[in-house]
Amino acid sequence: MAKILVNSSGPLHGEVEISGAKNAVLPLLAATLMTDKTCVIEGVPDLADVTVMKKMLTNYGAVIDDSVKGELRVTVGEITSCEGDAELVQEMRASIFTMGPMLARAGKVIMPMPGGCTIGKRPIDLHLKGFRALGAKVVEDSVNDIVTVTAPPEGLKGDAIYLDFPSVGATENILMAATLAKGTTIIENAAKEPEIIDLANLLNKMGARIKYAGTDMIRIEGVECLSGCIHAVIPDRIETGTFMLAAAITRGDILIKNALPGHVRPIIAKLKECNVGVELTDEGIYIDARDRELIATDIKTLPYPGFPTDIQSPFMAFLTTVKGQSAVIETVFENRFMHVVELNRMGADISTENRKAIVPGNKQLHGAKVRATDLRAGAAMVLAGLVATGTTEISEIYHIERGYENFVGKFKGLGADIMKIDND
Repeated sequence: MAKILVNSSGPLHGEVEISGAKNAVLPLLAATLMTDKTCVIEGVPDLADVTVMKKMLTNYGAVIDDSVKGELRVTVGEITSCEGDAELVQEMRASIFTMGPMLARAGKVIMPMPGGCTIGKRPIDLHLKGFRALGAKVVEDSVNDIVTVTAPPEGLKGDAIYLDFPSVGATENILMAATLAKGTTIIENAAKEPEIIDLANLLNKMGARIKYAGTDMIRIEGVECLSGCIHAVIPDRIETGTFMLAAAITRGDILIKNALPGHVRPIIAKLKECNVGVELTDEGIYIDARDRELIATDIKTLPYPGFPTDIQSPFMAFLTTVKGQSAVIETVFENRFMHVVELNRMGADISTENRKAIVPGNKQLHGAKVRATDLRAGAAMVLAGLVATGTTEISEIYHIERGYENFVGKFKGLGADIMKIDND
């Protein structure tokens, strides 16, 4: 299996260009199922998850032209199957984003239960609750782990839907299904993430009538059909945060280009609390951690616009290197401290109780053989390896390749001593 080797690299320096957002592009691609016209998605990152989504769309009948780098032209002239490919669904949880579009366009979808990162229970009950509210019949086959969702003969009908938790996936799936439903749908306690705004912008370009995306109450006036459009993916805020932390943990300075500061405000705030220099320029976000005494801070993950759970593990790696003791509280996923074991292999000495981790600072980490237990934990291991003595060997890097484009190459461009090796 492929591995990443990282050596102590000294301060990173230079510029890095942020790619299109993984968490935005997957629902955008799923939304192309909702029209028989061609949709052009620009700024598409080269990720393993994008490859899986392309296969998912093809399974449903899509014709995809990927001849232009970073651009996908998707045409779904006819739906040829209503059943999600079980192997693909197990490989990537985001496969469920095709449920709403398929229900809206074809009136039926058969979906095996999803896989993906093992960061905690992520049931799809809120998705199904939304579909039921729109009039769909939901049949769950617990023996075969398959759910079948069928629209009524007269089609989906708008309704008021309250989410018990502001789930991003449920908000997006219901949003897409409601776009082609009859009447008005209100999603209350909706998630507010920038990726949801990006999806609503795409759908509105296609002819949808969606208002107030990005607030906790989204209003959708159903339309009969959608057209094609051209749309560019927003920059990846989690990749942005990862490179902000790369500058901080190595005590270097990096200009992060193609980043939207408004999407990473909590990360900027916490880095400033740690005495990291953050400057917003016309070119991007400039992080300067040179010649500074960096100090501890506490973080608590929350739904957007709170501190993002996806940056918790990379930030924890950084906190092991600063002066003082930090507390990290994880409120979004109950199993997102698996990276603690790996960081402790490197000398971090982090303790956990339930959803709280105590992170001692001023640690000199040392190289070790560690695992990328999930996508963002893999990034945390790389960051730790940049400042650890000796060599850090990271396995299970397929997690990293699911969500970061040209990960090793971008770090090399900043001066990191890092390489990927393919083992037979």
